[in-house]
Amino acid sequence: MLTIVFDLDGTLVDTAPDLIDTLNCTLKQHGLSVVPFETARPSIGGGARAMIENALTSGGRQSAPADVDRLYAAFVARYAEHIAVRSRPFPHVEAVLDRLAAGGCRLAVCTNKLEWLSKRLLDALGLSERFAAICGQETFGVLKPDPKIFRLTVERAGGEAKRAIMVGDSVTDIRTARAAQVPVVAVDFGYTAVPIASLDPDRIISSFAQLPAAVSDLEPGKNTMDDQRFIGHKG
Repeated sequence: MLTIVFDLDGTLVDTAPDLIDTLNCTLKQHGLSVVPFETARPSIGGGARAMIENALTSGGRQSAPADVDRLYAAFVARYAEHIAVRSRPFPHVEAVLDRLAAGGCRLAVCTNKLEWLSKRLLDALGLSERFAAICGQETFGVLKPDPKIFRLTVERAGGEAKRAIMVGDSVTDIRTARAAQVPVVAVDFGYTAVPIASLDPDRIISSFAQLPAAVSDLEPGKNTMDDQRFIGHKG
């Protein structure tokens, strides 16, 4: 059985509105300058700490570790209470997840978001039950792009890494897939600071409706030559 492992923010769910609202509320509460939406959006792929560090830098402040820690704690506390105010699944997500599951695929989430926040978000959106595993930054004590978090997510979902595919939106996801030696599908509507094509994923999709075909093309074991290409790709 094929295991499809999804990134969360910018891949399954458009979380930017709530994340950036939370970021700016946190900054404002600490007497700091807010960040324009379009400036903050590309930094989401790096996680909340990266968003905070980038916001401080863009405001002309040095991001001392103690300052980032204090802002991060305030960010998480507020975000937990406003996690699905405006966040919504991207178009076709629910229908395509159901189609993939009906076709025999096992589904999982591997994110650098905190696991408990990820589950709270997916619960609020009615998506949690579709996934055999939802794993975040504290689940195994490692972060993407370390391939260990990918492999352990697949294992927790009941699958095998040699029969898995990554779906993501950022350089972190593509590096994770390359390190784990699995194919990767990238969405072009997520949160990345550079054009997704420049990161050389195996397939790029502009809609979730295109995902089943991409998965079928890349499924490990279907084509020996393709499998060798993935293994040899340094990306």
